[in-house]
Amino acid sequence: MTMSLNRFDLNLLRVFDAVMEERSVLRASRRICVSPTAVSHALARLRELLDDELFVRTNAGMQPTARSVAMAPLIRQAWKSLEAAIDPPKFEPGSSTRRFTIAVSDFATMVMLPYLLTILRREAPLVNLVIRPDSWIDLAEEIDLGQIDAAIGTFSDVPARFGSSSLFAYDDVLITSSSRELGKPSLEAFSALSIAVVLLNGEHEGAVDGYVSERGLARRSEMFDRAAFERAFSGAKRSPRIAVSLPHFLALPSLLEDADLTAIVPRPLAKLLVGRHPLSMHELPYKTTLEDVSVLWHERNEGDAPQEWLRATLSRATEPLRARLFEFARPILSPSVQRLAAEA
Repeated sequence: MTMSLNRFDLNLLRVFDAVMEERSVLRASRRICVSPTAVSHALARLRELLDDELFVRTNAGMQPTARSVAMAPLIRQAWKSLEAAIDPPKFEPGSSTRRFTIAVSDFATMVMLPYLLTILRREAPLVNLVIRPDSWIDLAEEIDLGQIDAAIGTFSDVPARFGSSSLFAYDDVLITSSSRELGKPSLEAFSALSIAVVLLNGEHEGAVDGYVSERGLARRSEMFDRAAFERAFSGAKRSPRIAVSLPHFLALPSLLEDADLTAIVPRPLAKLLVGRHPLSMHELPYKTTLEDVSVLWHERNEGDAPQEWLRATLSRATEPLRARLFEFARPILSPSVQRLAAEA
């Protein structure tokens, strides 16, 4: 039987299944979109191969033999298995209980997660999210191992095995306690400030130009434009003091209750914090680069329906942030953000 199966035309089983369901050559032909003659020829071949009549023509239609009755459920199940293997998998977000793991900084979590949860509550109420910090882990390894479905951050030197898509962009601003009368600070006034900044990986020894590289993937660690900061005061007699370096943004509102401390933060986060805390936002007295925030995934997830849905949903969740792309004051556009702006 093994040798016979190697030469067996699986289309004959498709015809058998249709005749078994319809008990009519004509109706079976319509069901599988072939001519009645083709169905009759296929049945003749099957009868010869299996040495059984299979169906007997009667006034009530094509009646199966005992051999056909025994074969039918096995063939039906096998055919369904083949269809499931060949057809693209379907993903129904409205009923799915899928769990997705996303690596992201607290900055991106704070500014985009509320929009993402609104979409999930409306369209995928049973889908679960696991949010992991994008710092203090080997991000590239976690993506390679399939432990993370998507990583969100600012990246450079993205390996070819990872896909990438832009989500939104931001520049830097200054936030202070609202009790502090600062106005629009000049370089001279700014140079007298004590500044708090966020370094996601702390003072990482392997950081180059504000990026930490692991397994070919470089991710931004310094959450402020240090190069622009240093250029602005390269010839000045006095520079602002970076008084506090933090591994996250969460502590800033309470720290800024001390009116002597200010902080450089991404603009979308500044707008969020100013709306919730007694803080004020100020433009920096120098130009900063408009940084691109992207989503990364492993190339093996290309074409995977749940993963494609996740990335599309992340893109939708960041539409409000992209809409503010051109509100930013005097930015220097990075090459990736220039592409994002051109596509907008």
